[in-house]
Amino acid sequence: MRHKIVFPIHTIMIFLIPICLVISVQASWAKDKIVLENIRLANTRDDLLTYFTVKGAFTPKITQAVQEGIPTTFSFYVSIYKIKNFWKDQKIAGIEFSSTIVYNSLKKEYTVTRPWKDPKPSSTKSFEEARSWMTDIDNVQLVPLQKLIKDKKYQIRLQAEMDRTILPFYLHNVFFFLSFWDVKTDWYLVNFTY
Repeated sequence: MRHKIVFPIHTIMIFLIPICLVISVQASWAKDKIVLENIRLANTRDDLLTYFTVKGAFTPKITQAVQEGIPTTFSFYVSIYKIKNFWKDQKIAGIEFSSTIVYNSLKKEYTVTRPWKDPKPSSTKSFEEARSWMTDIDNVQLVPLQKLIKDKKYQIRLQAEMDRTILPFYLHNVFFFLSFWDVKTDWYLVNFTY
């Protein structure tokens, strides 16, 4: 004779709740993940340039922080390596640059500082335009072409990251702001032959 094993509903719930929480956290993390898209390389007569777009950087929480006047900075890291088949790749150049957005609630105006593009800050009343200035990266000079050797293989490595900002004193203990301040992309690799 077979015996039925019956679990009380509260026992089943004890096992299901952690699973649901893990799935919920993973789905939330994936939704808020920022990525680099449309990565392209180009060149002028003298320099190698890169272009890319940061997608998903302005989550609702980050947008709220910007709207509350908290300066928000994205930093970008780009390195160029000469590929060596049996040895460690040789780093040719590495650059870091950043963009910062600040909202002035009195003027109802966003100011974006992009020293890599223009020494003067740009201002707009449109959040969409300011966000585009922060996330559309273009004409970044990576390396002089004279540092590259014809027919050799190279790799560009890129990453974007939100910088930790010094928050106003009254926000230091608010978990809401600490929970989203560690935002960065994975490293992106682009191989090319010069």
